Amino acid sequence: MAHIGDAVYELMIRTWLCETGASSAKNLHKKAVTFVSAKAQAVAVSKIMSLLSDDEFSVYKRGRNSHVNSVPKGSTHEEYHAATGLEALLGHLYLCGRVDRLNELFAVIVSD
Repeated sequence: MAHIGDAVYELMIRTWLCETGASSAKNLHKKAVTFVSAKAQAVAVSKIMSLLSDDEFSVYKRGRNSHVNSVPKGSTHEEYHAATGLEALLGHLYLCGRVDRLNELFAVIVSD
């Protein structure tokens, strides 16, 4: 689920950036990277954690607790696990056809 969620999240970020005026491809990529890093995804999780249902939290927790062999540079184990949990949750919502819920959580993530 995290593999699918990663793709869903990046597509949502890229779409949102295009809609909000990130015009050039170089600018789009630079901004997208700031949102899809493990560190940024850990922040995103903190924004939505209190909004998750018990089932959603369970999916997040299972994804977060997945065994990993390495952690990307610039992020901690905790951030990487949180990011993986977020990706699993987003993948789960997408695969279950819960696009409205996916969009609702995404709106909170990108809000200031």
